[in-house]
Amino acid sequence: MTVSDFRPVSESDEPPPFYRAVGGEVDVFRAAARRGSPILLKGPTGCGKTRFVEAMAYELGRELITVAGHEDMTSADLVGRFLLKGGETVWVDGPLTRAVREGAICYLDEIVEARQDTTVVIHPLADHRRELPIDRLGTTLAAAPGFQLVISYNPGYQSILKNLKESTRQRFVAISLDFPAPAVETEVVAREAGIDAATAESLVVLGNAIRNLDGSALNEVASTRMLILAGGLVAEGLPLRAAVQAAVVEVLSDDPEVVRGLGELVDAVLPRQ
Repeated sequence: MTVSDFRPVSESDEPPPFYRAVGGEVDVFRAAARRGSPILLKGPTGCGKTRFVEAMAYELGRELITVAGHEDMTSADLVGRFLLKGGETVWVDGPLTRAVREGAICYLDEIVEARQDTTVVIHPLADHRRELPIDRLGTTLAAAPGFQLVISYNPGYQSILKNLKESTRQRFVAISLDFPAPAVETEVVAREAGIDAATAESLVVLGNAIRNLDGSALNEVASTRMLILAGGLVAEGLPLRAAVQAAVVEVLSDDPEVVRGLGELVDAVLPRQ
């Protein structure tokens, strides 16, 4: 695959997904795409990993097939299976097989949530072989030009029992993403939620206050995604405090004491209405 394989953005009829680069991640992705190298995205929930992949797929002119990892997902869910249709048994490609055949980008989100056999099946696709064994068909499928594998996970969230094996990690080019700097995050929240910069800035200040809590009992922190959701409620006419309560505070915890503590933090940080 060469640079000439990429379609210019201007040839697409759809507007590009909005993504604000915060470092060298775009350059790394472009270089890896030219080589067909698989990419591992690391970063907290809601920091923009999925949007980043969407934006790069658009720029590179690649179809994007996204699969959300979960604990019940098996290799058959990715590769495919035989199904009964009209009284006949027919083979139906899974999303990974479709991407391999069509030369698409296959994005496996939170891959470590899936069963271990799911990770093993991607190994021959993620090294020099670039092929997918389909045991049930007794065949091996070579990846079409343009195919690229992208996986993601949240290192801070996964337990030690759910981590990527070294044999898997070493096949990938890794890109670390994090929440953007306040000025950039304010721009993103304002644009995505459709609110003014001052309101977006207040949400970002709150988000960073929650992220910097000492000894927090929270499993997750306030993500950029959460701040955009809160901003969207404000854009629909909801007061800022009520929007934050619904989209941030109540989402982060079910513990009444934690919710109360977050509410006090919100009262201290947000401007009085």
